Amino acid sequence: MMEDRGGSPELFVFLASTVHDMKNSLSVLGGTLENLLGKTPQANQDASYPQLAHMLYQTRRLSDNLMQLLALYKEVGKPTYPFEPVTVPLGELVHQVASQSRVLLDAKEIRLDLDFSHELLWTLDEDLVIGVLCHAINNAVRYTRDRIRLSIAEHDGMLEFRVEDNGMGFPPSMLEAGAVVGQGVNFLTNSSGLGLFFASEVAKMHKRRQRGGSIRLENGGPLGGGCFVLTLP
Repeated sequence: MMEDRGGSPELFVFLASTVHDMKNSLSVLGGTLENLLGKTPQANQDASYPQLAHMLYQTRRLSDNLMQLLALYKEVGKPTYPFEPVTVPLGELVHQVASQSRVLLDAKEIRLDLDFSHELLWTLDEDLVIGVLCHAINNAVRYTRDRIRLSIAEHDGMLEFRVEDNGMGFPPSMLEAGAVVGQGVNFLTNSSGLGLFFASEVAKMHKRRQRGGSIRLENGGPLGGGCFVLTLP
């Protein structure tokens, strides 16, 4: 999908550098907002609290999109893309995901439920998987009423991550995008398609015994809303 860039190398290097600078600026802004939210009374005590929380959500969303654009430039999924699988205690991975999401979820008054075995170990690229899960949680903030659930379980030799919410479920357009993301369909129609493509490529980079990873979207589950599923071998 990225073989023919159709432009000068200098232009793409300039664009990648610009995107990287923008992402750094958003990271600084996000950190400032997190500090402000940590010092600001709850929503029922300060009228600015919901506005700050919404600003943090939008900042996280833009930062995710820029990170995914950089990954596309670097041709995520190709052999040259950095991929460093190591054996990871899943308790540590979940802790990092929860820590990165905590301020936003607290600000939005959304509860994060965790369901996994602390004894589970798995070989994966920790940074890439954390990025996918944090993006899925940020996306669930858009759909949930007040609860998000991250669960991890092993099924038939595969590790399944599920990010669920208790909202009304994904709209048909999102479910369709999740179904066709790995089939070469034009994903650059919106930011949701970009995020799904990135997650799909990260999943497929994980291979073991001729089995590869995958993603899917569905509605239902324990919370009755939308569910993002990442499966790794």
